[in-house]
Order: sequence, then C-alpha cells, then structure tokens
Amino acid sequence: MINTIIFDFGDVFINLEKEASIEAFKNLGLDGPNEDLLAHNDLFEKGKITELQFIETFQKYIPNASIEEIRKAWNASIGDFPLHRLEFLQMLSSNYRLFLLTNTDAIHINRFEHKVGMSFYSDFYRCFEKVYYSYEMGMRKPDPEIFNTLIRKHDLSPKRTLFVDDKKSNTDIAEYLGLQVWNLKVGEEDVVQLFEQKHLPF
Repeated sequence: MINTIIFDFGDVFINLEKEASIEAFKNLGLDGPNEDLLAHNDLFEKGKITELQFIETFQKYIPNASIEEIRKAWNASIGDFPLHRLEFLQMLSSNYRLFLLTNTDAIHINRFEHKVGMSFYSDFYRCFEKVYYSYEMGMRKPDPEIFNTLIRKHDLSPKRTLFVDDKKSNTDIAEYLGLQVWNLKVGEEDVVQLFEQKHLPF
C-alpha cells in the first residue's frame, strides 16, 4: 500500500505558461530557444551557474535586452496556483508522507513565492516532509541519482512510494527504479484526481 507520494511542481500544482515566456522573448528579439540556451538552462537548474551567468547567456542573442527584461520574460511562464490543489494537498498531508521534487531555478522560485505571497507558500511548503529543488541538489530529473537520494535519505520503500510528474521521461526512470508512478497528462487530468487515477486508499 502506498504510504509516500513524491510530487513534481510545475504543471502539477502551479500552472505553467511556457508559450507566454517564448512570446515574451520573441518580443525582445529572440526567435525561440537554441542548444546553447537549453544547455545553460540545464546548468542553471543544477545550480552550476549563477543567475547572472544564465541571464548573460540570453544577452548574447538579445544584447539590447536588460537583465530585468530577461528576468521578466523568463518568469512569464509562471502561471496561477489554484487554491483547490493546495487544499487537496493539505488533506493528503495528514495521511501520507509527502515530498516535492522539482527541476527549477532560483529565479522561478523567487517569482512563485512573490506571486502567491508568504501565507500561501508557507501553507504549501508545510505540507511536505521535505522540499527538493534541483538547483539546490546539483542534479535534475530524470537523473536516477536524484530519486535514489530521496530513497536513501528518507528510507523510502520504492514499491510503497508514488511519484507524480507530467513528464514521461521522469516517470519512466522512476518506474524503472521500482516506484509507482502517475504520468499526469496536463490539460486532461488534475492532481486532485489522484484517487480516481491511482485508486489509492485514503
């Protein structure tokens, strides 16, 4: 029986508006992401480069854009966080061990916290035994070691642990490592349907 749930963050709890960010960068003169930017995003999400180094990568391609304009365009992807998902999580937290495991960066987390306010994000974080951000861990999903780190640190039983993520590459690795998984389909499913989708006992 499942006793632990590891959740992704983006598009599971908070809605992401990736197209809004792409559009904002287009307005600054950047015609979509490229291999260099994607590689630096990977490094930034692993905490291997600083915020300034990450922003300067964009400035190579849009030299007339200011640091603040780039930061704003990058954060355009941070959407709303529906209250019903927080309430659902609060209900879960009294019955399961909960963890948050997300590929993210300091810019996005600062934006999220500023957008929802201290009361909301405090209530959110309080639901979890531990919150794991990739940029603090030095690794990101789907690296198997990121899952093994949680399993070891918290003495989790993979077969009694459910991992919820919207990216199949992440749930595939977790499943390979023996975890139960739900590859949530964004736009079709909502995390509050957890019991319907996974038939978990409450």
